[in-house]
Amino acid sequence: MSARAEGPVRVQKYISRAGAASRRQAEVMIAEGRVAINGRPVTAPGARVVPGADTVSLDGRVVKPAPRRWVVLNKPTGVLCTRGDPHGGRTVYDLLPGRMAGLRYVGRLDRDTSGLLLLTNEGDLAAALAHPSGRVEREYLARVRGRITARALKRLKGGVELEDGFARPRRVRRVALGDDRWGVTLVLAEGRKREVRRLLEAVGHPVSALVRTRFGPFRLGGLKAGGWRPARKSELAAARALVAPAGRRTRSRRGALGVGAGSSGGR
Repeated sequence: MSARAEGPVRVQKYISRAGAASRRQAEVMIAEGRVAINGRPVTAPGARVVPGADTVSLDGRVVKPAPRRWVVLNKPTGVLCTRGDPHGGRTVYDLLPGRMAGLRYVGRLDRDTSGLLLLTNEGDLAAALAHPSGRVEREYLARVRGRITARALKRLKGGVELEDGFARPRRVRRVALGDDRWGVTLVLAEGRKREVRRLLEAVGHPVSALVRTRFGPFRLGGLKAGGWRPARKSELAAARALVAPAGRRTRSRRGALGVGAGSSGGR
């Protein structure tokens, strides 16, 4: 996908999205006088450029606008959603090629949760998908301790009062995982911190492993742990349809693509 015309952005953000440097590195380069906009050096990180209209150069070389890029990553447990860990832990960026250093994750996963993580340089769509008003579903598979009871399922379906308020999954289903192991699939419409874990703890079935398998129209499928793939055109078209103005969506399409009556997210 080629870059589209858009409003002004800070020059360090433009450089980062183009993959020429991280945003912090770009700020240092700007302060050193190594960046120019339309041939004129800039030293203030607040300077703005219009992608596709202004020309940005770094050390005399033109920094071209980056194409829109979306990546689906299967984040393993133990890997962090952060740019860098001061303690030397692995991050999601260690799993991606260097040219993708400018991508940002959409809806983080905690260290102990694995599964589908989206990364992109398309900020507007990413923000719309992650915002509670976007109503984009996230689906999780949780392995729990003990066989989950019908009573526990009923409580989950009816909702549970957590310390930060009432929470209710949109859908809940018990899954037999074999060897007397049991799991639960949950579809959530909120993005509260560690919501899946807290819900299952509240009904007496602590989580022993948690995987996000779907984010709106994006599905994990058979992607191996630590692997990544480009998002499919059909997934992106569906994602754009989810966050389009309400008048442009049909009821049938909303149901098919995972948009619900609640807000988005959860982990």
